[in-house]
Amino acid sequence: MKYLLTFLFLQPFWLVCDEEKKLEKAGLVDIRTVDPTLLVDLKYSTSDNFMHKDVYGCITRCFLQPLAADKLKKAHDWLKQHYPDYRLLVYDGARSRSVQWKLWDALPQYAPRLRENYVANPRRGSIHNYGCAVDLTVATADGKALDMGTAFDFFGSEAYPRKEAEMLRQGKITKEQVANREILRNAMKSAGFMGITSEWWHFNALSLEQAKARYSIVE
Repeated sequence: MKYLLTFLFLQPFWLVCDEEKKLEKAGLVDIRTVDPTLLVDLKYSTSDNFMHKDVYGCITRCFLQPLAADKLKKAHDWLKQHYPDYRLLVYDGARSRSVQWKLWDALPQYAPRLRENYVANPRRGSIHNYGCAVDLTVATADGKALDMGTAFDFFGSEAYPRKEAEMLRQGKITKEQVANREILRNAMKSAGFMGITSEWWHFNALSLEQAKARYSIVE
């Protein structure tokens, strides 16, 4: 039993994940080395996502470009200063283009132009593929996500920031849920992140054009 416990304890330190090594080789960093207080729950490393299956395999750490990771730390610092009982809970960061294809192919019911509202076309490349985007929410210090009105990766108008006023009028989301989203947006904007109009959880550290100019896509 003693040797089994030792094995289980040591395993994470010597077990090599080729996908994580690929991200590290591209110059990306584990966000928890920049800010150990960040909470991480990689949804695509679980079945709790719109595909209902693990598409990341051995990947358990969240990676970003160093610039994006530093901005995320600043956003987290802002959140903890203004809301001491809250933390950022990260759902996704960098992903390779090979994984992007899996996400793209999981939505055959949508025509390509409409599909791009939810998943970037892998031929063009997602800003996630450059390590400059992060998907996340706000949680209590013990990891319970705040109510944002929809789940992560919900494909519907209730998740659209641009349609929040309409969804409020229709009673499909509440003022409290929008207020929780505002906490997240304010934290991220304080550090220079930009949100998008179709996903309350998605933020870019740079524009796609800026990311392309500075970095190479992770294949």
